Amino acid sequence: MPVTANQVAALKAYLTGDFDSHKRLFGQLDRTAAQTGYTALLTAAFFEAVDRRFAPDGKTADVVEFVADVRTRHLTDADEIDPRAAERLILAIFTDEEVDDIDTETKVSTQIILLYALIVDARLDDAQLDGFLVEASKLADEWTS
Repeated sequence: MPVTANQVAALKAYLTGDFDSHKRLFGQLDRTAAQTGYTALLTAAFFEAVDRRFAPDGKTADVVEFVADVRTRHLTDADEIDPRAAERLILAIFTDEEVDDIDTETKVSTQIILLYALIVDARLDDAQLDGFLVEASKLADEWTS
């Protein structure tokens, strides 16, 4: 099932900090389609953002520092994300480490928090964010087809 324009719009609203629009747009998504399409889009966007930020070497120290920064800078409650799970999700993109032991809810909530921070740090303009989301959509479509 391909990623829809509505799913992209919902994620874009979140990534631009328009959380009210994100909540509204996300609430309008078909639940069944969102479980596949939106989740794949989120994961693909997370993959792309992590790759852009940490490639080519994905040093553990850089990842640990980033996660610590996110916990202090973006969260009202640092315990909102498990730092070890966050670090593992990022590092798994560059390693063969399995993250199957991390439950889906934790993966999704951690990825979206980290993705927001990655996009804020990247300082993408609107056109760059649109291009980023096009790439993430293509990747998500590959994964779900």
